[in-house]
Amino acid sequence: MSTAFVTGASGFVGGALTRRLVAEGWGVNALARSERSAEAVRALGATAVQGDLDDVAAMTAGAQGCDVVFHCAAHLGEWGNPADFERVNVTGTANAVQATKQAGVPRFVHVGTEAALMHGKPLVNVDETVPLRPDSRALYSRTKARAEQVARAGGAVVIRPRLVWGPGDTTILPALCEAVRRKRFAWIGGGTHRTSTTHVDNVIEGLMLGARKGEPGEAYFVTDGEPQVFREFVTRLLATQDIEVPDRSVPGAIPAALATVGEAAWRVLPLPGQPPVTRLAFWLASQECTIDITRARRDLGYAPVTSVDQGMEELRST
Repeated sequence: MSTAFVTGASGFVGGALTRRLVAEGWGVNALARSERSAEAVRALGATAVQGDLDDVAAMTAGAQGCDVVFHCAAHLGEWGNPADFERVNVTGTANAVQATKQAGVPRFVHVGTEAALMHGKPLVNVDETVPLRPDSRALYSRTKARAEQVARAGGAVVIRPRLVWGPGDTTILPALCEAVRRKRFAWIGGGTHRTSTTHVDNVIEGLMLGARKGEPGEAYFVTDGEPQVFREFVTRLLATQDIEVPDRSVPGAIPAALATVGEAAWRVLPLPGQPPVTRLAFWLASQECTIDITRARRDLGYAPVTSVDQGMEELRST
């Protein structure tokens, strides 16, 4: 029987990965930083390993005897304490790499993101040759870029999805629903730009293939295949929750200025909470981000296992 050590197993991607591993007969050790997390991973059929990303010894013990480490844990969000992003995304990844080496695990698979390329310009049909942006003005983008650099230097296979969605999502769909309910939703520039998306099933397919076939130190984009029109995709996504999207649009210059001024004010003063618009939220909602997955198709044998239509139907029925 194959065995895996998973970080972030109580989260969206890590939880879906753990479910698939267990279903396929893998033994899974899962890092759990609290009793609540431990209960969640045990419910998935994994063995809880008490500790967090600061605890190299705990991770080393959890990874001992495993065939692969999947590093899914990350600090998400558009805004927050820079030290938290640095500690979890960068230092936490370095610690996971160190634990993997100390435990003698031969394969390390890291969950990356297209956001590691974001720096305020559209990403049009990008592939793995486009450079990471550890100089990005967005906290999440720059720390995930640096995390990937650390992971790849340590021999990781990196799987990069874009806009992960599906059952269990605790970030994108809940945020969109809340924005509409609070009457704070508007399309930016009409929302007609194109975006690549990745259903969580397709993320997991990429991770599994990366563990088997990925080249150490290399990255692979995975998506749902053909890009979507952002407005059409979001409208369908919200419709699965019986939420109708208001037909309101604002010119891109307005939220762009609000993001720049707001982030500066929140940093200097500082103010509680987060700015009404952040750079990362503006980039995600207003700029094209289309991904070329030729490399994953060719080198990993990747193909989406869940279509957008299938994913939407699943969300509607859950």
